[in-house]
Amino acid sequence: MLSPDSLAKGQHVMAVCNACRYCEAYCPVFPAMEQRTSFAKGDLLYLSNLCHNCGECLYACQYAPPHEFGINVPRTLAEIRLGSYEEYCWPSFMSGMFRRSGVGLSLAISAIAMVVVFVFARSSSTPGDFYGVIPHDLMVGIFGLAGTLVVLSLTIGFARALNSVVVPRFKWRAVRDALTLRHLHDTGEDCTRAIEVRTPWRRYFHHCTFYGFALCMASTTVAAIYHTFFEWRAPYAYTSLPVVLGTIGGAGLIVGPLGLLAQYRRRDAQLKDSSQQGLDVSFIVMLLLTSITGLLLLLLRGSDVMPALLVVHLGFVLGLFVTLPYGKFVHGIYRTAALLKFASERR
Repeated sequence: MLSPDSLAKGQHVMAVCNACRYCEAYCPVFPAMEQRTSFAKGDLLYLSNLCHNCGECLYACQYAPPHEFGINVPRTLAEIRLGSYEEYCWPSFMSGMFRRSGVGLSLAISAIAMVVVFVFARSSSTPGDFYGVIPHDLMVGIFGLAGTLVVLSLTIGFARALNSVVVPRFKWRAVRDALTLRHLHDTGEDCTRAIEVRTPWRRYFHHCTFYGFALCMASTTVAAIYHTFFEWRAPYAYTSLPVVLGTIGGAGLIVGPLGLLAQYRRRDAQLKDSSQQGLDVSFIVMLLLTSITGLLLLLLRGSDVMPALLVVHLGFVLGLFVTLPYGKFVHGIYRTAALLKFASERR
């Protein structure tokens, strides 16, 4: 949860910014800030998720370190954003996962998932027969249960984020801004990585990751429709819709995460909260491992290593699903809620 020290620090930073207003045209944070004369906990949680961490305000600020005021809006809002993840999390007792989230924990959960899948796996003499290794009904049962819990957790968290200050109206403009990552280049310039260093790559890699994930979900959905309604059994041809969608999506989930990891490593440390490194990196790593094993499974589905690859891939997918509501994935959910609030306030 948001500590009293973080709350006081956020109120101090926003009060100084509200008096200065030099950065008011940079992103939605500052117009939203200017509509407030004081900053309660809910206001700070809202503003922190409205921030896209483009970094422009840090280098423009005359009160940034080494000034005695020590104003660092990106880092301060990043710290508060972690508090918002814990504040909105459901069930609430799982909020501590955000503090402990890291690559090691995610890999450990995936390893446990692999053991669970392996227990139910069986040998198959038919090349490429995924359901011969893991029965279809069992696969649906495991991932259906995990998916239901994930959707429930994310939905309740999203509702809590929406209601943190006021209930907004639905706005297509906010959805457009969320899908296009408009505010990573809101001033006409691209995202900063350091002083006077601006590139579009952070936005491009975010798009590869987001739309790659969406295409993989679409591939799974189409495959489920094929199996359930048309009784077309996997494996499907390389030119089939599920395989094409999954291949393009998987490629996006390799290019995007690799690029984001490179961007994160090269980015100015002043723009990041070092205590959240595990949280920031673990979700990207899980996406990367899931997509790599998925594409390998597609290429080697007719080989003898297919059963082992299937167990490994399903373990990573299940581990990714289990950690979704308690990892960096939620920042996209809560940021969309903040953009909906912003669009309603602008009206």
